[in-house]
Amino acid sequence: MANKADEQSTISNSSSAVIDPKSGFCSTTKIFHSLRPKAPLPPQNTPLSVTHYFLSHLQHSPPPPSTPALLDAATGLRVLYPEFTRRVQSLAFSLQSHLGLSHGDCAFILSPNSLHVPVLYLSLFSLGVIVSPSNPASSIPELSRQIHICKPAVAFATSATAHKIHSLRLGTFLLDSAEFESMMTSPAPAEPRRVQVSQSDTATILYSSGTTGRVKGVALTHRNWISTLAASYAVRSAASASPQAAVALCTVPFFHSYGIAFCLRVLAMGDTLASISGRFDLVAMMRAIERFRITHVGWAPPVVVAMVKHGDGNETGGYDLSSLQVIACGGAPLAKSVIDKLKKRLPNIQVAQGYGLTETAARVFGAVGPEETRVEGANGKLMPNIEVKVVETDSETGIGLPP
Repeated sequence: MANKADEQSTISNSSSAVIDPKSGFCSTTKIFHSLRPKAPLPPQNTPLSVTHYFLSHLQHSPPPPSTPALLDAATGLRVLYPEFTRRVQSLAFSLQSHLGLSHGDCAFILSPNSLHVPVLYLSLFSLGVIVSPSNPASSIPELSRQIHICKPAVAFATSATAHKIHSLRLGTFLLDSAEFESMMTSPAPAEPRRVQVSQSDTATILYSSGTTGRVKGVALTHRNWISTLAASYAVRSAASASPQAAVALCTVPFFHSYGIAFCLRVLAMGDTLASISGRFDLVAMMRAIERFRITHVGWAPPVVVAMVKHGDGNETGGYDLSSLQVIACGGAPLAKSVIDKLKKRLPNIQVAQGYGLTETAARVFGAVGPEETRVEGANGKLMPNIEVKVVETDSETGIGLPP
């Protein structure tokens, strides 16, 4: 540390360990602590699913009824918030009463991004059913391996992906069928039977090859996802680029932890979640940004690279992208040269990079707000409630390194 000992101010945590107020580093435990305000969390022993936590916040701070929750950026179809919450509740009732899904079951999901997927996730979470989504482009052997890992009772697919899934106990249901639409729109009881879900229950099983190359299932609990949302609520005022509701386009797949976190955060804030189904198309995305005045986008680095290469010198390929305020990017670092080129085309945007893992249910570090996003190439600061230890890669002791 550069500061002299008599000049260095300190703060203490509840265990009286000394934490540096500038770096968050504790010299006693060798752990870095987030310097952001703490995100309040519900007591761990309180039965609570991520869906009910999510809905309780929406009820406490409801968006205007005319606000779209979901937007299909290809067709223009909108689902307003009152209808969205009804669909979540109706589908949960249908899955429980007609399909027979129960707490602890697992549902395997093989679908591109669509308006149905967020509704399905939240309905399943509310029942204590484990959500295990996969890449619809995966091969049959790859999917068989994942199905062996999660042992699902039921699958939800589309007419284009269902043939990849072998027979399951409760069958395979098509998200693009009239039957599924009916399950979302059929009336549900005013007081449906609530399933008691513990925060320690597994909410999702996601897939990662990690460092070995062979796919592994990563189990995340309801508490993990609740913590992710709590952190988002805690930084909301700093993150807001405008007092108006955001219209956020997610190009990241909903089967990925980044995509799930993006989806849940946008909806939990009462903003509009836009998506485009099918394979990624740069021109279709820019057309959607122009048509629907998209304010926020969730991109992976290859999309940013494609953006800066598009148009042969025409700043935005002829499309009006002036509504864009924030570009969230994660999955790999962005080179400063790429960010510079992007900002030449879109000079008024914030590039909010972040770092996370499948195992952490989204961001560990994140750049939040205009001040932090001005530091180009940085992943931002530790998110609320996060603690990190930095150790030597060849260390067997696990002793933490100082700043």
